[in-house]
Amino acid sequence: EIANMALPAAVGRRVCTNFFKSFLFGSNVLKSPPACTANGRLYSTASDNVLVSKDEKTGIATVRMNNPPVNSLNGSLLVKLRTCFEELDKDTNCRAVILTSEKPNVFCAGLDIMELYKKSPDHVAEFWEKLQDMWLQLYGSRLVTVAAINGHAPAGGCLLSLACDYRIMAEGNFRIGLNETQLNLVAPFWLRQTMINTIGYRQAEMALVIGALFPSDKALLLGLVDKLAPMEEIQTVAEEETKKWLQIPDQARVITKMSSRKPLLDELKRRKQEDITTFRDATTRESVQKSIEHYLANLKAKK
Repeated sequence: EIANMALPAAVGRRVCTNFFKSFLFGSNVLKSPPACTANGRLYSTASDNVLVSKDEKTGIATVRMNNPPVNSLNGSLLVKLRTCFEELDKDTNCRAVILTSEKPNVFCAGLDIMELYKKSPDHVAEFWEKLQDMWLQLYGSRLVTVAAINGHAPAGGCLLSLACDYRIMAEGNFRIGLNETQLNLVAPFWLRQTMINTIGYRQAEMALVIGALFPSDKALLLGLVDKLAPMEEIQTVAEEETKKWLQIPDQARVITKMSSRKPLLDELKRRKQEDITTFRDATTRESVQKSIEHYLANLKAKK
Protein backbone atom coordinates (compact mmCIF):
# COMPACT_ATOMS: atom_id res chain seq x y z
CA GLU A 1 0.00 0.00 0.00
CA ILE A 2 1.64 3.20 -1.12
CA ALA A 3 -0.29 5.56 1.16
CA ASN A 4 -3.68 6.79 2.21
CA MET A 5 -4.41 9.85 0.09
CA ALA A 6 -6.26 11.69 2.83
CA LEU A 7 -5.13 12.98 6.19
CA PRO A 8 -5.44 10.22 8.79
CA ALA A 9 -8.88 9.51 10.15
CA ALA A 10 -7.37 9.29 13.60
CA VAL A 11 -6.81 13.03 13.53
CA GLY A 12 -10.56 13.35 13.57
CA ARG A 13 -13.03 14.61 10.98
CA ARG A 14 -13.36 18.08 12.50
CA VAL A 15 -9.61 18.58 12.86
CA CYS A 16 -9.03 17.49 9.26
CA THR A 17 -11.75 19.79 7.99
CA ASN A 18 -10.37 22.71 9.96
CA PHE A 19 -6.87 21.94 8.68
CA PHE A 20 -7.91 22.19 5.04
CA LYS A 21 -10.29 25.08 5.62
CA SER A 22 -7.46 26.96 7.27
CA PHE A 23 -5.10 25.98 4.45
CA LEU A 24 -7.28 27.53 1.79
CA PHE A 25 -9.40 30.13 3.52
CA GLY A 26 -7.35 31.27 6.52
CA SER A 27 -5.86 34.70 6.71
CA ASN A 28 -2.34 35.10 5.37
CA VAL A 29 -2.17 38.85 5.90
CA LEU A 30 1.37 39.92 6.70
CA LYS A 31 1.90 41.59 10.01
CA SER A 32 4.18 44.58 10.32
CA PRO A 33 6.88 45.37 11.01
CA PRO A 34 9.65 43.19 11.81
CA ALA A 35 11.42 40.99 12.49
CA CYS A 36 13.59 38.35 10.98
CA THR A 37 16.48 38.58 13.37
CA ALA A 38 19.40 36.51 14.59
CA ASN A 39 20.69 37.57 17.99
CA GLY A 40 19.70 41.16 17.39
CA ARG A 41 20.78 41.31 13.76
CA LEU A 42 17.92 42.48 11.55
CA TYR A 43 17.72 40.83 8.16
CA SER A 44 16.19 42.39 5.12
CA THR A 45 13.19 40.05 5.36
CA ALA A 46 11.59 42.26 8.00
CA SER A 47 8.42 40.36 8.87
CA ASP A 48 7.33 38.25 11.77
CA ASN A 49 6.17 35.64 9.23
CA VAL A 50 9.75 34.37 9.24
CA LEU A 51 11.48 34.19 12.61
CA VAL A 52 15.22 33.55 12.86
CA SER A 53 17.36 32.90 15.91
CA LYS A 54 21.03 31.93 15.90
CA ASP A 55 23.28 30.31 18.45
CA GLU A 56 26.50 32.29 18.07
CA LYS A 57 28.51 29.56 19.79
CA THR A 58 27.50 26.74 17.46
CA GLY A 59 26.69 28.79 14.36
CA ILE A 60 23.30 27.06 14.08
CA ALA A 61 20.38 29.25 12.99
CA THR A 62 16.75 28.22 13.35
CA VAL A 63 14.26 29.54 10.80
CA ARG A 64 10.65 29.29 11.95
CA MET A 65 7.83 29.78 9.48
CA ASN A 66 5.10 31.82 11.14
CA ASN A 67 2.49 32.47 8.46
CA PRO A 68 -0.86 31.64 10.13
CA PRO A 69 -2.85 29.58 10.00
CA VAL A 70 -0.85 26.82 8.26
CA ASN A 71 2.27 28.43 6.74
CA SER A 72 0.83 28.48 3.22
CA LEU A 73 3.50 29.55 0.76
CA ASN A 74 2.21 32.76 -0.80
CA GLY A 75 4.41 35.03 -2.89
CA SER A 76 5.38 37.24 0.01
CA LEU A 77 6.46 34.34 2.23
CA LEU A 78 8.49 32.78 -0.60
CA VAL A 79 10.43 36.01 -1.02
CA LYS A 80 11.00 36.31 2.72
CA LEU A 81 12.26 32.74 3.01
CA ARG A 82 14.59 33.15 0.04
CA THR A 83 16.03 36.36 1.46
CA CYS A 84 16.51 34.81 4.91
CA PHE A 85 18.32 31.80 3.42
CA GLU A 86 20.46 34.12 1.32
CA GLU A 87 21.42 36.33 4.27
CA LEU A 88 22.28 33.33 6.43
CA ASP A 89 24.36 31.89 3.61
CA LYS A 90 26.36 35.14 3.51
CA ASP A 91 26.80 35.20 7.29
CA THR A 92 30.31 33.85 7.86
CA ASN A 93 29.44 32.96 11.45
CA CYS A 94 26.52 30.78 10.38
CA ARG A 95 27.22 27.13 9.57
CA ALA A 96 23.79 25.49 9.63
CA VAL A 97 20.05 26.14 9.39
CA ILE A 98 17.19 24.25 10.99
CA LEU A 99 13.91 24.91 9.18
CA THR A 100 10.73 24.37 11.18
CA SER A 101 7.30 25.79 11.99
CA GLU A 102 6.53 28.21 14.78
CA LYS A 103 3.18 26.47 15.20
CA PRO A 104 3.32 22.70 15.81
CA ASN A 105 1.07 20.24 13.95
CA VAL A 106 1.51 21.92 10.56
CA PHE A 107 5.02 22.30 9.19
CA CYS A 108 3.79 23.84 5.92
CA ALA A 109 0.52 23.17 4.10
CA GLY A 110 2.05 23.86 0.69
CA LEU A 111 1.50 26.53 -1.90
CA ASP A 112 -1.25 29.06 -1.25
CA ILE A 113 -3.74 27.83 -3.83
CA MET A 114 -5.35 31.27 -4.02
CA GLU A 115 -2.16 32.45 -5.76
CA LEU A 116 -3.16 30.14 -8.63
CA TYR A 117 -6.95 30.47 -8.72
CA LYS A 118 -8.47 32.97 -11.15
CA LYS A 119 -5.16 34.80 -11.46
CA SER A 120 -3.65 36.26 -14.62
CA PRO A 121 -0.96 34.30 -16.47
CA ASP A 122 1.57 36.99 -15.52
CA HIS A 123 0.71 36.65 -11.82
CA VAL A 124 1.08 32.86 -11.95
CA ALA A 125 4.41 33.19 -13.77
CA GLU A 126 5.75 35.69 -11.22
CA PHE A 127 4.61 33.48 -8.35
CA TRP A 128 6.30 30.41 -9.82
CA GLU A 129 9.57 32.28 -10.28
CA LYS A 130 9.50 33.21 -6.60
CA LEU A 131 9.15 29.52 -5.75
CA GLN A 132 12.03 28.62 -8.08
CA ASP A 133 14.28 31.28 -6.53
CA MET A 134 13.51 30.16 -3.00
CA TRP A 135 14.22 26.52 -3.85
CA LEU A 136 17.46 27.34 -5.67
CA GLN A 137 18.68 29.26 -2.62
CA LEU A 138 17.80 26.51 -0.13
CA TYR A 139 18.81 23.50 -2.23
CA GLY A 140 22.07 25.18 -3.22
CA SER A 141 22.99 26.49 0.23
CA ARG A 142 26.54 25.95 1.51
CA LEU A 143 25.06 25.49 4.99
CA VAL A 144 24.01 22.27 6.66
CA THR A 145 20.23 22.36 6.26
CA VAL A 146 17.96 20.29 8.48
CA ALA A 147 14.17 20.17 8.26
CA ALA A 148 12.48 19.73 11.65
CA ILE A 149 9.08 18.71 10.32
CA ASN A 150 6.82 19.34 13.29
CA GLY A 151 3.51 18.60 11.59
CA HIS A 152 1.84 17.95 8.24
CA ALA A 153 3.97 18.65 5.16
CA PRO A 154 1.97 18.13 1.96
CA ALA A 155 3.04 19.48 -1.44
CA GLY A 156 5.13 22.62 -0.86
CA GLY A 157 5.86 21.49 2.69
CA CYS A 158 7.41 18.34 1.25
CA LEU A 159 9.25 20.48 -1.32
CA LEU A 160 10.90 22.48 1.46
CA SER A 161 11.85 19.30 3.30
CA LEU A 162 13.34 17.66 0.21
CA ALA A 163 15.54 20.71 -0.39
CA CYS A 164 17.24 20.17 2.98
CA ASP A 165 20.19 17.87 3.70
CA TYR A 166 18.43 15.95 6.48
CA ARG A 167 14.80 15.51 7.52
CA ILE A 168 13.46 14.79 11.01
CA MET A 169 9.69 14.35 11.31
CA ALA A 170 7.44 14.33 14.35
CA GLU A 171 5.98 10.99 15.37
CA GLY A 172 2.22 10.65 15.19
CA ASN A 173 -0.60 11.22 12.73
CA PHE A 174 1.25 13.54 10.38
CA ARG A 175 1.55 13.25 6.61
CA ILE A 176 4.12 14.24 4.02
CA GLY A 177 4.21 13.91 0.25
CA LEU A 178 3.72 15.51 -3.14
CA ASN A 179 -0.02 15.40 -3.78
CA GLU A 180 -0.18 17.82 -6.72
CA THR A 181 -2.04 15.40 -9.02
CA GLN A 182 -5.02 15.50 -6.69
CA LEU A 183 -5.54 19.08 -7.86
CA ASN A 184 -4.86 18.24 -11.52
CA LEU A 185 -1.39 19.79 -11.21
CA VAL A 186 1.98 18.26 -12.07
CA ALA A 187 5.15 18.58 -9.99
CA PRO A 188 7.93 20.33 -11.96
CA PHE A 189 10.86 18.34 -13.33
CA TRP A 190 13.26 19.55 -10.63
CA LEU A 191 10.93 18.52 -7.81
CA ARG A 192 10.21 15.15 -9.42
CA GLN A 193 13.95 14.55 -9.74
CA THR A 194 14.54 15.47 -6.10
CA MET A 195 11.87 12.96 -5.09
CA ILE A 196 13.47 10.29 -7.28
CA ASN A 197 16.90 11.06 -5.81
CA THR A 198 15.46 10.64 -2.32
CA ILE A 199 13.29 7.51 -2.45
CA GLY A 200 14.20 5.86 -5.76
CA TYR A 201 12.57 5.83 -9.17
CA ARG A 202 9.78 3.28 -8.68
CA GLN A 203 8.55 4.53 -5.32
CA ALA A 204 8.75 8.15 -6.52
CA GLU A 205 6.84 7.37 -9.71
CA MET A 206 3.98 5.72 -7.84
CA ALA A 207 3.86 8.42 -5.18
CA LEU A 208 3.85 11.25 -7.73
CA VAL A 209 1.21 9.65 -9.97
CA ILE A 210 -1.33 9.07 -7.21
CA GLY A 211 -0.42 12.14 -5.15
CA ALA A 212 0.40 10.06 -2.09
CA LEU A 213 0.62 11.53 1.39
CA PHE A 214 2.63 9.23 3.64
CA PRO A 215 2.25 8.86 7.40
CA SER A 216 5.47 9.62 9.23
CA ASP A 217 6.37 5.97 9.91
CA LYS A 218 5.88 5.03 6.24
CA ALA A 219 7.87 8.09 5.18
CA LEU A 220 10.75 6.87 7.35
CA LEU A 221 10.65 3.39 5.79
CA LEU A 222 10.72 4.89 2.30
CA GLY A 223 13.59 7.25 3.13
CA LEU A 224 11.47 10.32 2.54
CA VAL A 225 12.48 11.38 6.05
CA ASP A 226 15.63 10.29 7.88
CA LYS A 227 14.50 10.13 11.50
CA LEU A 228 11.39 10.40 13.69
CA ALA A 229 11.22 12.16 17.04
CA PRO A 230 8.53 12.99 19.59
CA MET A 231 6.96 16.36 18.84
CA GLU A 232 8.24 17.90 22.08
CA GLU A 233 11.81 16.78 21.33
CA ILE A 234 12.07 17.54 17.63
CA GLN A 235 14.02 20.79 17.99
CA THR A 236 16.52 19.21 20.40
CA VAL A 237 16.96 16.18 18.15
CA ALA A 238 17.46 18.46 15.14
CA GLU A 239 20.14 20.44 16.96
CA GLU A 240 21.93 17.27 18.03
CA GLU A 241 21.89 15.88 14.50
CA THR A 242 23.09 19.20 13.07
CA LYS A 243 26.07 19.21 15.43
CA LYS A 244 27.06 15.77 14.09
CA TRP A 245 27.08 17.15 10.55
CA LEU A 246 29.17 20.11 11.69
CA GLN A 247 31.92 17.76 12.83
CA ILE A 248 32.77 17.35 9.13
CA PRO A 249 35.14 20.10 7.88
CA ASP A 250 33.08 22.70 6.04
CA GLN A 251 35.16 22.73 2.87
CA ALA A 252 34.98 18.98 2.26
CA ARG A 253 31.30 18.88 3.16
CA VAL A 254 30.32 21.76 0.88
CA ILE A 255 32.33 20.50 -2.11
CA THR A 256 30.80 17.04 -1.77
CA LYS A 257 27.28 18.44 -1.39
CA MET A 258 27.61 20.77 -4.36
CA SER A 259 29.09 18.09 -6.60
CA SER A 260 25.91 16.08 -5.98
CA ARG A 261 23.46 18.96 -6.35
CA LYS A 262 25.06 21.13 -9.02
CA PRO A 263 23.68 19.22 -12.05
CA LEU A 264 20.05 19.73 -11.00
CA LEU A 265 20.69 23.32 -9.89
CA ASP A 266 22.29 24.09 -13.25
CA GLU A 267 19.48 22.42 -15.16
CA LEU A 268 16.81 24.50 -13.46
CA LYS A 269 18.80 27.69 -14.03
CA ARG A 270 19.16 26.77 -17.70
CA ARG A 271 15.50 25.81 -18.11
CA LYS A 272 14.05 28.38 -15.74
CA GLN A 273 11.93 30.27 -18.26
CA GLU A 274 10.77 27.04 -19.88
CA ASP A 275 9.67 25.76 -16.47
CA ILE A 276 7.81 29.01 -15.73
CA THR A 277 6.01 28.87 -19.07
CA THR A 278 5.08 25.22 -18.62
CA PHE A 279 3.61 25.81 -15.16
CA ARG A 280 1.84 29.04 -16.18
CA ASP A 281 0.19 27.49 -19.21
CA ALA A 282 -0.82 24.32 -17.38
CA THR A 283 -2.19 26.08 -14.30
CA THR A 284 -4.25 28.66 -16.18
CA ARG A 285 -5.94 26.02 -18.36
CA GLU A 286 -9.69 25.93 -17.91
CA SER A 287 -9.65 22.27 -16.85
CA VAL A 288 -7.15 22.95 -14.05
CA GLN A 289 -9.03 26.04 -12.89
CA LYS A 290 -12.22 23.96 -12.74
CA SER A 291 -10.43 21.31 -10.70
CA ILE A 292 -9.29 23.96 -8.23
CA GLU A 293 -12.79 25.44 -8.12
CA HIS A 294 -14.28 22.01 -7.48
CA TYR A 295 -11.75 21.38 -4.71
CA LEU A 296 -12.58 24.70 -3.07
CA ALA A 297 -16.30 24.00 -3.30
CA ASN A 298 -15.86 20.62 -1.62
CA LEU A 299 -13.94 22.19 1.21
CA LYS A 300 -16.51 24.93 1.62
CA ALA A 301 -19.24 22.30 1.88
CA LYS A 302 -17.48 20.77 4.87
CA LYS A 303 -17.95 23.93 6.94
